[in-house]
Amino acid sequence: MKKTAIALAVLLSSAALPQAQAADYTMRLSHQLPASHHVAKALEQFAEDVKTNTNDQVEVQIFGGEQLFKATQNHAAVARGQVEAASVVSLLWGGTVPEVQVFSIPYLMTSKEKLANFYGSDAEKLLDEKLQKKGVTNIAWLVDANNATFTSQQKPLIEPKDFEGVKIRGLSRLSDVGFIALGAAPSTMPGSEVYQGLQTGVIDAGVSSASAVHARRYYEVQKYAVATPLLTVYQNLIVNPKWWAALPADAKAGVMKAAEAAEQTLLPKSDEVDPDGVAKLKEDGMQVTVHTPEQVQALEKLMQPPVIEEFKKTTKDGQKLIEMIKQL
Repeated sequence: MKKTAIALAVLLSSAALPQAQAADYTMRLSHQLPASHHVAKALEQFAEDVKTNTNDQVEVQIFGGEQLFKATQNHAAVARGQVEAASVVSLLWGGTVPEVQVFSIPYLMTSKEKLANFYGSDAEKLLDEKLQKKGVTNIAWLVDANNATFTSQQKPLIEPKDFEGVKIRGLSRLSDVGFIALGAAPSTMPGSEVYQGLQTGVIDAGVSSASAVHARRYYEVQKYAVATPLLTVYQNLIVNPKWWAALPADAKAGVMKAAEAAEQTLLPKSDEVDPDGVAKLKEDGMQVTVHTPEQVQALEKLMQPPVIEEFKKTTKDGQKLIEMIKQL
């Protein structure tokens, strides 16, 4: 209740700004990320680009780090018009748009080529339609990570046997099926809660992108890091449909140009597993392992089949989407 009251106060004070100081249109953008996160930085640049591209018609006001709403509340906040926009991590769509969980299938879509080909594809169009039916308009698929980093304290999690009995941070109900197949005990939680979970022993191991491990300082409570091209996580940049429809065509074009620039900025430059993120974790003092193709294959063999089967049960378009992704 206290957080909601603060959020309403911020929104009301924003709405009360003198007209002379405001742009023609305001786009309040809520997200869960810490300021040091690479997607948070891309959103800051997006805001600057929108200002330039629309000749100051649209002002993007960013409220990161769950200042206004928790990660799980952003979808509803945008759909109801409580804010104009939000960046929602794709892992959170499982209960409302299960088709988006296609990206949680281990080792299915992480290559630079597939990620680039996704834009403008039938798969993207289908998923945008699914999101539209849930009361929001998706204007960008921002690559948060095309990899994951397993963090641990006792030993590195490299081979399937290393996961047996490990209490690990889960990412979603679907991806957890893969960890269970390895003999691990996943506990799904947002990234903002993982540090405390690791610190208190609620979980033994973390799973996040290398960038998030660094930004959220997991290295303070974890010794080992294993980087692997496990899955792709997007941040969906969603807007309220009514607000979006009211934007003039030129302003809308300016916002879309900024959104597309953000998409391109966040695309990986190679198929190497996050070299910059891995370097940061080494600087942080972690002992880092990058999976070899053979080690990837060993995990994929055990994790992917049960996750695919579970995914097909969640949506009638499951097989169709998988085939679309394979053809990218």
